[in-house]
Amino acid sequence: MLQSEAELHGAAEQARTERQRAPGSRRKPLLAAAVLFVVIAAAVGGIVLLDRDGSRQAGPASLPPAVVTVSPPLQRVIVDHTSFLGQFSAIDQVELRAQVGGTLTAIDFKDGQIVHKGDLLFVIDPRPYQIRLAQAEASVATAAARLALATAELWRAQQLKRGEFGTAETVDQRVDDQRAAGAALATAKQSVADAQLDLGYCQVTAPFTGRISNHRVSVGSLVSGSRAGTSPTTLLTTLVSLDPIHLDFDISENDFVAYERARSSGKVGRMVNFRLSDEDRANRHGTLDFIDNVVDAGSGTIHARATVANKDLFLVPGEFARLSLVTSAPHDVLLVPDKAVMLDQSQSLVLTVSAQGTVVPKPVTTGPLALGLREILGGLSPEDRVIIDGLMHARPGTKVAPQTGTIVAANAS
Repeated sequence: MLQSEAELHGAAEQARTERQRAPGSRRKPLLAAAVLFVVIAAAVGGIVLLDRDGSRQAGPASLPPAVVTVSPPLQRVIVDHTSFLGQFSAIDQVELRAQVGGTLTAIDFKDGQIVHKGDLLFVIDPRPYQIRLAQAEASVATAAARLALATAELWRAQQLKRGEFGTAETVDQRVDDQRAAGAALATAKQSVADAQLDLGYCQVTAPFTGRISNHRVSVGSLVSGSRAGTSPTTLLTTLVSLDPIHLDFDISENDFVAYERARSSGKVGRMVNFRLSDEDRANRHGTLDFIDNVVDAGSGTIHARATVANKDLFLVPGEFARLSLVTSAPHDVLLVPDKAVMLDQSQSLVLTVSAQGTVVPKPVTTGPLALGLREILGGLSPEDRVIIDGLMHARPGTKVAPQTGTIVAANAS
């Protein structure tokens, strides 16, 4: 009897274990997890749920339209300017070299100073040339005496011939002597002029007003010179003019054609505006006075030059400047901020807002910058409302909430 009760207790434990391992009991935790996931997904992702009767339940509310700022394009009458990099150069520039040889005895300027036309700069020892001049003057006196003697002898020969005491041959001889004496006198006078010229070159003066460089030789140096430049000469210094001064630059072929077309209209002058490297605005002016006669085949540019007044001598040859040249006649344009123009593959686009509040892209043809804005040459009308701010939130075809803004042009520089 006791053994039978023990067997019954063991059988009951085994049955309880088998019920816990049954398939139905294992599916209950998985089903609970699935229900929890569906609830979370419906709350986060806005999944539409169904009631027991099959009716739809609304998810979370949709986002409001994006706020953008719109404005009609700015209308202006402008002329196009093209910017170039120019470099100043002196109108007159010379190397001062000795034209006579000798010892340098004086330097009458300070390095880098402004000198005026005719100012004395260098002195070469004049004594050898003074001696040569005196010799030439003595030769003139000798030749003049010989001419006087030849003239007197000719007169006597002519008188003797009239009295039949002389011959025609004697007269001819005296005429020839007179002519030779006259030629000798002329040669002597030219020698005097040559000696005076050399003596004058002993003093080197400024050929024009400008800024002088440093002296390349010192007092006491032996310099060599040649008036004709047929032999080596000594470089003394250099001199450049400053007022007025040239501003040289190169124009591309396209810009040159645009400028010539604008100039032929009679509405574009020759004034150029420029600024220096430390200046923000082109408030300085010059006059375009030279364009070369050929376009360089290698660079595709043509050389041009403007002349600039430099009364205060502030501008220096070799200095750079940024200049602008008018390359179109006055014309009407539409202007929008440059950031409002987007690139879509090979075309430019601006985003506009229709009367219904929908974003509408419009392909446009753009021009250069003017007054700090981008020129729109085609594809846009003055009535269009262009998105000028909030482009990151605007998508073609979507609804937006437009706010009215204003396009502001920069001051012309």
